[in-house]
Amino acid sequence: MSTFWSWYVIAIVVFNLVGCAILLLANSRLSAEEARRDTTGHVFDGIEERNQPLPRWWLFLFVGTLLFSAAYLVLYPGLGNFAGTLSWTSEGQWQQEVDLATRESEPLFREYAKVPMEELIQYPEALAVGGRLFANHCAICHGSDARGARGYPNLTDNDWLYGGSPEAIRESIAAGRRGTMPPMMALIGNTDRDVRDMAIYVQSLSNPSMRDNSGFADSIQRAEPKFAMCAACHGADAKGNPVFGAPNLTDRIWLHSPRLADIETLIREGRSSHMPAHESVLSAEQIHVLTSYVYSLSQPASPEE
Repeated sequence: MSTFWSWYVIAIVVFNLVGCAILLLANSRLSAEEARRDTTGHVFDGIEERNQPLPRWWLFLFVGTLLFSAAYLVLYPGLGNFAGTLSWTSEGQWQQEVDLATRESEPLFREYAKVPMEELIQYPEALAVGGRLFANHCAICHGSDARGARGYPNLTDNDWLYGGSPEAIRESIAAGRRGTMPPMMALIGNTDRDVRDMAIYVQSLSNPSMRDNSGFADSIQRAEPKFAMCAACHGADAKGNPVFGAPNLTDRIWLHSPRLADIETLIREGRSSHMPAHESVLSAEQIHVLTSYVYSLSQPASPEE
């Protein structure tokens, strides 16, 4: 906050406190002339307004609030840039609570970290802890049920952009991921027809029945040799490449949209996505537990379940 606005806020706060004090003082006693009048002369619906000062207990309550306000503004922030004598901040208070929770939970996470992630999914208590970590740090994008949304992967199936092993999942959580689909229009012919042909071809990879449709045959035939430009990432068989996070185009799982118009937009304009790193937010032990939880989401349920 600039110095001007700081003093502006201070002036408003002080003016209001002083104004309230003056108003209370002015209404705490009556003049000699007012004291001679039993009423103010104001009558409504047969009820006369009496001319009496505030009751002492009521007045003292108001005075108490003013004294409390003054003390608060000395101890805590509220007067512009003045931080208060206690130097309290909401961020500092939050950090203290986080540090306390971390200290109390560290022994539990250390014990869980000794168990391999593939085995940890057999511990219901560990999965419950991992589920709470997921709700706090992952559900905002992937959903509370982990089934994702448009542009956010479903974590409950076995379709993984960067690999579904515990180690790959842990790397995604800890270091984050950056996926980039470059604009491809200039590389496949630079015309709207070329883009439409490629979009139809991509659709046909997961829907082979389109190849039997004469309305798509010409587009598929024209686009097929040009798919070599896409195979560098998606592979010659179009089954994707976890090294680049390139999705499998031969299944019916779509990260963004299966609509032809949306595929055309993706080919024409490209797309970038970002999975943020959590290694600065969560400890290594917490990431270990969270990884086990995410890994468990795509594993088949045991017969007992």
